[in-house]
Amino acid sequence: MSQSELDIEFETAVKRVNDHTDPFPADFLLRLYAYYKKATNDYGRPSSRKQIINAFKTNALFQVQDISEEEAKQHYIDLVNHYFLYGK
Repeated sequence: MSQSELDIEFETAVKRVNDHTDPFPADFLLRLYAYYKKATNDYGRPSSRKQIINAFKTNALFQVQDISEEEAKQHYIDLVNHYFLYGK
């Protein structure tokens, strides 16, 4: 898959998540968060008002530190496709 195709699929997956109105499971959201942050090269600190949520987000980011931006995009796409196909 070319870089432009990957970018298009990634943006489509992001839109799919943003357009979804039902709540997602917390573990799914954390994985999405980490892959999205890595894929978009956004290393800002988590900004929740609750310290426990920031701790979970920081841990999720730590778990994806060794993958590339392209790998993060592909993982994000795969995660979204799997969720919408199987509901988990």
